Formats: sequence, structure tokens, C-alpha cells
Amino acid sequence: MRFDLPHELLRRRQPESPETPPLEPSPIELHGDRLRDQREHVRQLNLHREPTRTKDGSPQYSPQHSQPDARRAVAHDHQTSRRPRRNNLPVSVIGPSLRPEEITALGEIGRFRVVSTRDLAASVYDGQHSRLTRDLRFLTQQGLVQVESVNARRDGRAGKVEPIEVVTLTEEGRRMARQLAGLPEDQRLYSGLVKPREVEHDAQIYRAYRKESERIENAGGTNLRVRLDFEMKAQIQKAIYAERKADPERDMNEIKQQVAQQFELPFVGGGIQIPDARIEYDLDQGSRSGHADVEVLTAAYRPGHLHNKAQAGFRLYASASDRSTLTAKIEDEHHLLDRILEL
Repeated sequence: MRFDLPHELLRRRQPESPETPPLEPSPIELHGDRLRDQREHVRQLNLHREPTRTKDGSPQYSPQHSQPDARRAVAHDHQTSRRPRRNNLPVSVIGPSLRPEEITALGEIGRFRVVSTRDLAASVYDGQHSRLTRDLRFLTQQGLVQVESVNARRDGRAGKVEPIEVVTLTEEGRRMARQLAGLPEDQRLYSGLVKPREVEHDAQIYRAYRKESERIENAGGTNLRVRLDFEMKAQIQKAIYAERKADPERDMNEIKQQVAQQFELPFVGGGIQIPDARIEYDLDQGSRSGHADVEVLTAAYRPGHLHNKAQAGFRLYASASDRSTLTAKIEDEHHLLDRILEL
């Protein structure tokens, strides 16, 4: 037996070659991929395309166009009010897709600065407070409104005073209302809560407006606009300042009477009487115009103040609880009590 031969012949080691790069697809392969993508795109379009019609008008479906489910067609035959998903969209994009009720609510809130949710539900949502709550939640999330609960005035009232839920516009909400609500250009809009102690009184102005606007529209008034005392006071002060600057020696009462006449306001008790709100409207298809001045009375009004407002010819409104308190103050003046309308 020979031991000098190996069991296996040693194989010669091949030199290591560098790693071969992967081959790029040929132009023919790329063209084939594009064709497949195009066919898939066309197939997806066919799935959503309206089917062709036969002579009798019935739909004719191709093999690529599956017949819709009859149950699904019935379920979506009516117009749905479901809001599209838009939580991640900016306000500028969300604006045009707001519900009609949401747009109307933004305009009403902006015109009166502060409105109670109870009154807003009654005027815009047909009394359905749950729908208002849902929409206010969405508008709050988008930074368009603020909903707050404030304490009602005490003013000598007996018993427990319930808090009031009110809503105001943010600055972004005011811009959105101006853009979408379709209000007249000279209609001023407000944002933010200015006087928390007067919130209950200010919120009641909207309720008085609703009652007064119904009377105006029944008499043929159209295109109603609102001017709150904020706006009117600023205009009157500007006019008085201009008159005093033109003639510093002129009597102040004379200036006030002239300015009162300029703004069609009464000059009573040595001062210009300014209402809580002035409702301007058109008559005879815009050939004439008119206005109604509205004042909301509270239990804090003194008899002298009440007399001035009544003498001014304002339309006086008061809530049931405030009216009962005022009655005790002027119980001997039935002519004045008869002029106070209940909210």
C-alpha cells in the first residue's frame, strides 16, 4: 500500500473576482412595465366610469365594469349630510366646506358679538340643540368660535341664578364670517368677549332683534342690517370731536343736539340717547329705508333711566324676571309698563 499519494488531488484556487453589479433593466423591460401600469390605471378608471346604455336606456356593463350593488344604491340614494374628514386641513380650506347652518351661525354671532347657545339653537337649528352642540364642537376645534359659561346677573333676584352658555367668534372666525356669510359690506362684525359682567344683557339683544325683525319683515322690510351701540357710540364721539375742534367756543349742548339730529337719535335729558341696537332695513324694493331702535331693559335700570329710554321712542324689551322687578319700581306708571315688551 502506498502512502505517498493524497486521497484527493488539491484543486487550484481560482482568483477572486470583483462582485458583478446587477444588470439594469433593458428599455424593452421598462416599456413593458409602463404598459402594465397604464393597463391597471385604465382598469381602475373603468370601474368608476358610467356604463354604456342600450337603446331602451338600460345600463350595459362590460366585464371590467362590475354591476353596482342594488342595496348600496338604495342606501345612498338620498343626500347625506355627513361631514367629510378634514381635521388636518387648514382653516382656509375648511371654510368653503362648512355647513350652511355653521355659516349662518358665524354670521349671527359676529353681528351681535355674543349670543346664547339657547337662542342660536332656536333661530338657526330649529330648536335642535344637539345639532348645534355638534357643530359648535367642530367650530371650536377649528379655532373659529369660543363657548363659555358665565354667571347670570343677580340684580336682587331671588332663588338660584343659573349660568348662561354663550358663544363668541375668534378673530379667525370673524374673518371667516366676513368671507362666507354673505352679509352687507357695511355690516360690522365683532369677535371676543368684552364685558363679562354684561354678557347676559348683551346676549338678550339678539333675542330682542329676532322679535323686532319679525315685526319689520311682516311690514315689508327687507335687507336687515344691525348696528350695535359699540359702533354708534364711536361714530357719535367722532362727530362731537370734529365739531368741537372746528369751533372750540361752541356750546356743548348745541353740538350734541346737532349730532343727535345727524344720526336721527333723540336728545333727551341733556344727552344723546343711544339704543342697544339699531335695525336698519329697506322698504319698497330699496326705494326707501327705515330703522328701529331697540333697548333691552334690566332690573338694574333706575326709574329716571327708564323714562329717558321711553321718551326716546325706543322699542323696549325685558325678560320676564326683569320685567317683574321693573314693575315694582314703576307700579304707578301703567303707560310705561305697557310699552315694555317681554322677551
